[in-house]
Amino acid sequence: MKKVSKMLVLMSLLFVIAGCAGEHKEPQKTAQPAPKVVQASTTATVTKPTTNIKVSFIELGSVGCTPCDMMRPILDEIEKEYEGQLLVRFYDVRSLFGRPYAEKYAVRMIPTQVFLDKDGNEYFRHVGFFPKEEILKILQLRGVK
Repeated sequence: MKKVSKMLVLMSLLFVIAGCAGEHKEPQKTAQPAPKVVQASTTATVTKPTTNIKVSFIELGSVGCTPCDMMRPILDEIEKEYEGQLLVRFYDVRSLFGRPYAEKYAVRMIPTQVFLDKDGNEYFRHVGFFPKEEILKILQLRGVK
């Protein structure tokens, strides 16, 4: 009986170690600046803006995830081009601060992009790399020009 218990414990430990090793990826070194990661409490939410913000564009991903890293320059470009009309947020769902947003927006895969209208209601969602041209079409649905 003791041999069986020890075997089960050992197998469980190996399973946990193997599972963790498979998920971890070292971030690739690139010349790109680090993404703006929103550090917020678990109670923080996107609230109704008091400005002319028409859309909140939320990227739920992780640093070191290849498609997430590919989205970084697109997020920066869109944020600059549509300043005053668009609120852009990136949440690293593998971090302590980003994990609640993964739960809030029911993220199953990363990156996930969530688009909220001016009242905070989700009107579009996409999973995976999302080209800038396609994002612009979604923004135009709510008047971002």
